[in-house]
Amino acid sequence: MSLRRLAVTMVFAACAVLVGHAQTTHAPHRVFDGAKGAFTDFESMLADLAKADVVFVGEQHDDPNTHRLELMLAQGLARQRSAISISLEMFERDVQPALDDWLCRRMTDEAFLAVSRPWLRYDADYRPLMMFARDNGWPVIAANVPRAIASDVSRSGLDVLRTKSDTEKAWFAADLNCPTDDEYFRRFAEAMHGHGVSGSAGERTVVGERQTLEHFYQAQCLKDETMAESIARAWLEQAATGARPLIVHYNGAFHSDFSLGTAERTARRLPDSRVVVVSIVPVMADELDSVSPDPAERRRAAYLVYTTQ
Repeated sequence: MSLRRLAVTMVFAACAVLVGHAQTTHAPHRVFDGAKGAFTDFESMLADLAKADVVFVGEQHDDPNTHRLELMLAQGLARQRSAISISLEMFERDVQPALDDWLCRRMTDEAFLAVSRPWLRYDADYRPLMMFARDNGWPVIAANVPRAIASDVSRSGLDVLRTKSDTEKAWFAADLNCPTDDEYFRRFAEAMHGHGVSGSAGERTVVGERQTLEHFYQAQCLKDETMAESIARAWLEQAATGARPLIVHYNGAFHSDFSLGTAERTARRLPDSRVVVVSIVPVMADELDSVSPDPAERRRAAYLVYTTQ
């Protein structure tokens, strides 16, 4: 299947809309509006997000309240906008046909999970959001590159992509821009050094460590570019029908914090769109009422949503 056909199939999959009753959910939170430099309320944030073209929701993986807030955000936007699509880092392009079948109820939960490589905590963390999207007839975009291809790049660099088959090439972005002299690379390098990334004992030279770092970064960049291409293509396909699309993309916060990574690459592909970044930040329960982001923290996102961990 060509990449274009894959996108069209995903965005316009004809499904019967059977509106169900999503669970009522709540999580303690405080919302900081970066533009105003002050705390605001969740509904005011939603009213602003409803005016966007693409919303990025950056999460800390495996945090229960983060995932409750992600569902709350989708539920709130459903009250204000139609033509909403959900986009997910957590599913990869090659499983889009299975995802479409599940959304259209042509595939059972068990069959879908058997072929879609769900994340370990899928049932608790992402299934409620997926069910809400399905009940409302929303498209869901399996946005990411297959992890096996990203792993190949982390070991061997971007040149390995030339060896991929035509089928595999449809599963990652055609346009890759991965500079190593910008803010995103610097932030990535700092984060990776914090995790002790380096070569083996025999490779621990400046050159060896730099190459290892660059390969890991290229894998990260491949994910960002692929997710951005997936989002942009879906948005453009929907806009071409006369709709006013809103795509809400959920990813690990590093992919969109500071409007870098996937967010920056989406804006590059949709230069006239409004892309808004939300970052959910878990804090200790006794810190929630007193949290006060400093100027550097405020740059992370248009909205910082603090919750308890």
